[in-house]
Amino acid sequence: MIVIIQCRDRVGLVAAISGELTHAKLNIISMDEFVDKANNRFFVRLDVEQTINKQQLEFELKQLLPDDAIITINPVPEKKIVVLVTKEYHCLADILVRNYFKTLGATVQCVIGNHDTLADVCRRFDIPFHHITHEQPKEQFEDAIAQAIENYTPDYIVLAKFMRILSPAFVARFEKRLINIHHSFLPAFVGASPYRQAYDRGVKLIGATAHFVTNDLDEGPIIAQQTIPVNHTYTAADMVKAGREIETAVLAKALQLVFEDRVFVYKKKTVVFD
Repeated sequence: MIVIIQCRDRVGLVAAISGELTHAKLNIISMDEFVDKANNRFFVRLDVEQTINKQQLEFELKQLLPDDAIITINPVPEKKIVVLVTKEYHCLADILVRNYFKTLGATVQCVIGNHDTLADVCRRFDIPFHHITHEQPKEQFEDAIAQAIENYTPDYIVLAKFMRILSPAFVARFEKRLINIHHSFLPAFVGASPYRQAYDRGVKLIGATAHFVTNDLDEGPIIAQQTIPVNHTYTAADMVKAGREIETAVLAKALQLVFEDRVFVYKKKTVVFD
């Protein structure tokens, strides 16, 4: 059983939480906790061996914690996801392989693409593919995607190189559930053609960033990042190839962290218990 809590910080929170779990005869296997002193915010993730009535434990904890406490007990161990794509295959392919061998930590319910380029690979893995063209008014396009997503009631929506800017209304509809992989080490090289930008600048590092989607383009709370070294011998095409590999790795890491309930979102930042 997993217990996840974030709340206003105060003295004695760890003792109060562990005391309540001891009173309920629950054995703590592991505990990760962090205090954001600047925002006076407390975060904790506990892995508990036994199980107990979820509602009763939540009630008891709420009596001990600050009134703004957000408590999640025993979240669904295997999440459901919908994947949005355009034409690039590398991130989707990695997700589909992990899903097939049951190492993803989630199950892919369907893939939605604004082009049909990746429909065949989805069929090969027996995953439903929905082609929803963006050649229609944006509001209708996004409404069609949203309706398709909601038919599957996913926990998260993964933007695996989905190259469309989403409206504030769409983002609000799936708040804190949209996960994107961005092809640069944010906040550097925001927007289109980041590897061309990096090549033109002669950078010595390139990277990728997985983050939650907000209304601010490519500025949502960051889940995972990684860089790799490059040098003057790299062409723009070489950087794209290397970038695809790092994008795949960073998105896979971010999804693992999210699916294992190791990521807390607070304001524009995250706390990640890796």
